[in-house]
Amino acid sequence: MTRPKIYLFGDSITENSFGVAGWGASLANHFCRTADVVLRGYAGYNTRWALKVLDRIFPESQGGDGGAGNAPVAAVTVCFGANDACLPDRCSAFEHVPLDEYKQNLRSIVSFFKKRWPTTHVLLITPPPIDEDARLRFPYVENPQGLPERTNEASGEYARACIAVAGECEIPVIDIWTKMQQFPDWKKDYLSDGLHLTQGGAQVFFEEVIRKLRDGGLCLESMPVDLPLISDIDHNDPMKAFL
Repeated sequence: MTRPKIYLFGDSITENSFGVAGWGASLANHFCRTADVVLRGYAGYNTRWALKVLDRIFPESQGGDGGAGNAPVAAVTVCFGANDACLPDRCSAFEHVPLDEYKQNLRSIVSFFKKRWPTTHVLLITPPPIDEDARLRFPYVENPQGLPERTNEASGEYARACIAVAGECEIPVIDIWTKMQQFPDWKKDYLSDGLHLTQGGAQVFFEEVIRKLRDGGLCLESMPVDLPLISDIDHNDPMKAFL
């Protein structure tokens, strides 16, 4: 048996996900005997840049019809928008992508995966909410204006656009922007610098991804392990399990 792959594709929210207690690391642990979780996260990237390099990140040689090499691709998560939503007149304007272009870029990214791997589950994830006060306390670049480069209102617009694209493409979506804000202390509990996730925020992210994958039929109960579990090995004749 060849283990299927689950690709995580996105910006820093994805790149950082393999850190301690990150949502990607938790996914890898969850599927540790059934699938290989593969990180393809690019901090600072927007959908315009991601679309430009898709063929380099996922070359044709990785498999043309549901496979990466010899391994089938079970799912791909796509999480962009946090950088696209940077305001065009603030210090991170170089990352900004207009809303209509963002939607078209997402459509193109989804189409790329659907053509490359027709049977693969593609899951969109909205950008997270923004704590604007924290963004002023933890600037990424020089900020002579003294204004946050992102706002929660703008992030919400891009989140709703992401949801709309998922509906058009008839694929699942996680509205993490709304989900996190359902908790009273989300700014402190779920965001470390007004954008990136704390361990608590990563746990919410992980639980939502697992739930959506399960809805699509990807769960431990339905996925075979690649080799016998220790509980399935006969103590009196262990080698029989490997025939």
